[in-house]
Amino acid sequence: MTIRAATLAALLIFGSALSGCGPNGSSVTSVTKGDEGKFSGLDGEILNWRKEIIATDPLCQSKVDDQKCESFEVACKAERTLTPDEQAKGVVGHVVAMVAYNGFDPKFQHAQSGTQVAEFTKTANGWTRAKHGAVYMQNCGDM
Repeated sequence: MTIRAATLAALLIFGSALSGCGPNGSSVTSVTKGDEGKFSGLDGEILNWRKEIIATDPLCQSKVDDQKCESFEVACKAERTLTPDEQAKGVVGHVVAMVAYNGFDPKFQHAQSGTQVAEFTKTANGWTRAKHGAVYMQNCGDM
């Protein structure tokens, strides 16, 4: 229970990102605690994503205690601007997030850091998640 609480605390503490524009001019806006209504449920979706990473990432497959994935951190989280077409289709939010973590490379037998990026989309039916290309860790702007 304490590991779960510590993980949730880390996600909440480290989850906010700097706002601004990515170097390629993409529009990003920080997702902060004050946006709970618009982004309600997102933290739970990020925790589900973490569980999926643990279950599927090769860096997380070791059964040895000191070789498991740990130190999960939301490195950045930023809202993306909705297009009129997306709004017409019922999309109410887009958020891109990057998670960083430490794992263990079974091939080379050493610790290795990992990152994954996803785009979360919210509609009336809730959140969905899709893979997203590389982003800058400072603000989640597209590379």
